[in-house]
Amino acid sequence: MGRLFGLGIGIILGFLGFAVVSTQAQLEMGYYSKSCPEAESIVREFVEDRIRNAPSLSAALLRMHFHDCFVRGCDASVLLNSTSSNQAERDSPPNFTVRGFDFIDRVKSLLEAECPGIVSCADIVALVARDAIVATGGPSWRVPTGRRDGVISRASEALSNIPPPTSNLTALQTSFANQGLDLKDLVLLTGAHTIGVSHCSSFRNRLYNFSGAGDQDPSLDSEYAANLKAKKCRGPSDNSIVEMDPGSRETFDLSYYRLVLKRRGLFQSDSALTTSPATKFYITQVLQGSLDNFYAQFALAMEKMGRINAKTGSAGEIRKHCALVNS
Repeated sequence: MGRLFGLGIGIILGFLGFAVVSTQAQLEMGYYSKSCPEAESIVREFVEDRIRNAPSLSAALLRMHFHDCFVRGCDASVLLNSTSSNQAERDSPPNFTVRGFDFIDRVKSLLEAECPGIVSCADIVALVARDAIVATGGPSWRVPTGRRDGVISRASEALSNIPPPTSNLTALQTSFANQGLDLKDLVLLTGAHTIGVSHCSSFRNRLYNFSGAGDQDPSLDSEYAANLKAKKCRGPSDNSIVEMDPGSRETFDLSYYRLVLKRRGLFQSDSALTTSPATKFYITQVLQGSLDNFYAQFALAMEKMGRINAKTGSAGEIRKHCALVNS
């Protein structure tokens, strides 16, 4: 999901200029079954324990996974700290509201205590995202492992690859295609907006200054816009927190799609899904099916996304600390 995965849970736009590499044969289920057999259980138990008391973190951790995978692939580059000579992804505007860094660090510490130097931060991000959604009653999906950690993280690449919530369909389609994802994946993955929150700053132009003339976005339902102005974003400078799926922000369900068809999606990028016959068809298809069917389709899209440009073999490294490249 502020940004496209706007919890801001923000999905992701822009073009990096390198090809998506298929790593399907290299990632595998149970990759750590011999080298660290308790790894996935350690992750799952920690997530279940913490998410029980802080369910809102589930959307944040899912968002982190999206933001990681769309910049240099799923290599935990989003976790790296900036240095005196480099501004990293986490300090780029699209990631200003990303949460969960300390959470990942705590999981990493547990795994390092169990199996030093074995489990990558990239796999931790992927596993945590899945387990966090499951812990709040949402769908599960396969997470093949064996990713290695990247050693490069550039703020400029996050800015160019994570689409702002103002994205139109052409921009979204280009972004997803660059990552090997299609329009159906776009519709399914954006369904993660059914949980989490955003800030007024991510969509207030739709309320107060859509075309630069102090006007309102005509594609936003006027009654919904009036409610947002009256109760949430009471002025152009208000940056309050707003549910992306009002009344259902902690339930992974189909209500987000119903709102989109009613012109009540919070972001322009949500509204963009209704501007193409193809994407509108996929939304209708989801709504005509069961929740279990949506979960199954979402699971396939998540596994596909989790494979984007994964580093395996001798590429990258296994970081000792997720925020730092190894010395």
